[in-house]
Amino acid sequence: MESQGRDEVKGSVLHIVVVGFHHKKGCQVEFSYPPLMPDEGHDSNLLPEEWKYLPFLALPDGAHNYQEDTVYFHLPPLGGDMKCVYGVSCYRQIEAKALKVRQADVTRETVQKSVCVLSRVPLYGLLQAKLQLITHAYFEEKDFSQISILKELYEHMNGSLRGSTLEGSQVYLGLSPRDLILHFQHKVLILFKLILLEKKVLFYVSPVNRLVGALMTVLSLFPGMIEHGLVDSSHYKPKSSVSDDLSLPESGSGAEEFVSVSVTDIAHANMDLEGVEATQPAGESPSSGNSNHLKPPSHASPESSESDWETLDPSVLEEAGPKEAAAAAGGGELELPDAFDSKPGTPITVQPLGVSGQGGVTQGLVSGLEEDQYGLPLAIFTKGYLCLPYMALQQHHLLSDVTVRGFVAGATNILFRQQRHLSDAIVEVEEARIQIQDPELRKILSLTTADLRFADYLVKHVTENRDDVFLDGTGWEGGDEWIRAQFTLYLHSLLSSALQPDNERLLADYGVPFIGAWKNTHNFRVWFSNKHPGMTAITPGHPFQGQYSVADVKLRLSHSVQNSERGKKIGNAMITTSRSVVQTGKAVGQSVGGALTSAKSAMSSWFSTLAQPAPVASSSAPEPASEVKP
Repeated sequence: MESQGRDEVKGSVLHIVVVGFHHKKGCQVEFSYPPLMPDEGHDSNLLPEEWKYLPFLALPDGAHNYQEDTVYFHLPPLGGDMKCVYGVSCYRQIEAKALKVRQADVTRETVQKSVCVLSRVPLYGLLQAKLQLITHAYFEEKDFSQISILKELYEHMNGSLRGSTLEGSQVYLGLSPRDLILHFQHKVLILFKLILLEKKVLFYVSPVNRLVGALMTVLSLFPGMIEHGLVDSSHYKPKSSVSDDLSLPESGSGAEEFVSVSVTDIAHANMDLEGVEATQPAGESPSSGNSNHLKPPSHASPESSESDWETLDPSVLEEAGPKEAAAAAGGGELELPDAFDSKPGTPITVQPLGVSGQGGVTQGLVSGLEEDQYGLPLAIFTKGYLCLPYMALQQHHLLSDVTVRGFVAGATNILFRQQRHLSDAIVEVEEARIQIQDPELRKILSLTTADLRFADYLVKHVTENRDDVFLDGTGWEGGDEWIRAQFTLYLHSLLSSALQPDNERLLADYGVPFIGAWKNTHNFRVWFSNKHPGMTAITPGHPFQGQYSVADVKLRLSHSVQNSERGKKIGNAMITTSRSVVQTGKAVGQSVGGALTSAKSAMSSWFSTLAQPAPVASSSAPEPASEVKP
C-alpha cells in the first residue's frame, strides 16, 4: 500500500507523525501529514499493517521516567517501496495543568507525546537536530491542536533535504566513535568483528538516546554502511502475518541449508553484460521448494528478503543481470529469465565502475546495494539479517522468528536481556560489557596480538590530550573521522588478504577461528563472488603485523586480566586484598605510631632531664628516635 505522500511528493521525508499515550487505548497515532492511509484524514488512528508497531517505537517503554528522549527506529517497506524507512522520534512530556487547551481524554497528570519523522534517507542526526527544535516549539504552544507548525516542518525538511547526497559528515552527525572508544576501549574491535560474523547482537541500556547512539556509532565504523548498507535491514512481517510464512523449510538447520548456485562464464568483463544466462543446478535442494526463479536482492519483495536467504550458496551467490539493473533504474521488476548454472570453476564477474569514476558508487551485481570500488558496504544487513536500533516489546517475537537469520538490535526492556538464549551476544552499554554465552564464539572473537596492537593504537590516540577542553576531539588524529579511517583501513586490509592465493599467514593475524567463521557468512560470499577494481591498490596483511615484543606480552597480559572471567576474579581479589592491606596498614601504623610517639616523648623528657647542664645535647637527642618512626 502506497501512501498519499509517496504518490504526490517524491521528497526525502515521507510523513510527520504525532504519537500520544491514551489512558485507555495506549500508544496511538494522533496526527499524520500526509495521512498514513490515503483515504483517511490527518487525525486518523489507522496504520498500514506493515507499520503496526510505529506507535510503540515512537513512544518507547519506560518513557514516563524521562522528561525527553530521542529514538531511532526502522520500519519495513510498504508494498510499492523496497527500501527501509528510517524513523526519528523526539519524545517529551508536559504537566496536564500547564496546557492552555485540555482535551476531554486527558485524565492523567502528565501528557506524553512524540513527534516523528519518517524518511527515505538515513540522516539520523540531522533529522534529530531539526526535529528537536520543532518538538520544543510544539510543546511550548501548550495546545496540541495547533498542527500548522508540523505541516511547515514537512515542507521545510523536504525543501532543505531535496537533492542532498548521503556523502560527507552530515550522515554521521551525532555519532561519535571517539566517545565509543573512550567508553568501550578495545572492545569496540570485538563489536566490529561480531557484526562481521552476522551474529544475533542485542544492545541494552536506558534511556533510548544512549542506546541508539551507541548502536549506530558502531555501524558507522563500517565504510558506507549507514549511507547505503541498511536499505534491506528492516524486511520483516508483523506478528499477525508470520503464520503465512510457515510453508518455509524446516527451521531445524536454519542458515546452514543452502542451494548450490553459481554464475556463468563472462567472456569479456568490460563488455555489456546483457544476455547473461544461468541454468538451474541438477541437484536442487528440497529447501528451495518451487522457487524456479530468483529475483535480484535489490528488487525482492519483503517476503523474499525474509525467507530466500536459505537459498544462498557458500561459494557463489545469485547475480542480477544488467537488464534487471536497468529495470531497477526504471522502477520496474523483472525476474531472471534463466536459472543458475552449478558447474565448478566458473569465473566470477567484474563489478563495473560508477559513472563518476572510481570515487563513485554503483549498483552491486550480487548484493543489490550501492557499492564503491572496493565492494563496500558489505552485504551484512540483507536476506533476513535485521538492523533495529530500537525494538519495542511488541517486536519480541522477531528474536525467534524463523525468517530472521540474525539481528543487531537495541532494547531498553529488561525482558530482552533476561532471555539470553535468543541472542548470541548481549552488549550492556552502561557497563561497557559484552556477554557471550557460547565458549566457541568467545574463542572466535578473541583478539590476536595484531588486533590488540590496533585497538591499543586507537585507545592511545583517542585518550591523548583529552584534558584540553578546547582542543579535545578537534584534531585529525584521534578524532571521529580519523577513527573511521582506521577501521576502513582495517577492513580493506582484511578483504585484500582474503584475495591472496597463499593467505594463511596473512589471515592468521586476524585470527584463524575468526577467518574460518567469517568465510561462511553471507556478506563474505557476496563480496567474494565479484571482483572489485579498487582492491588492487590495497596492500594485503594486517596493518599492525610484525614480530612479538615485550610490549606485546604486557598488552596481552593486560587484556587477559581485564576480560577473562578468571582474570576479573583475580583482579577483584587483588583490589580487595590491597584495600584490606591499606586499611590494616593504617590501623597498625596508627597504633605503632602512637606507641613510638609516646616512647619518643618519654625519651625526650628523660634526655632533657639528664642533659640540663648541657642544652646543646637536648637539641640533638630526639634525632635517633625520629629515625625509628616508620
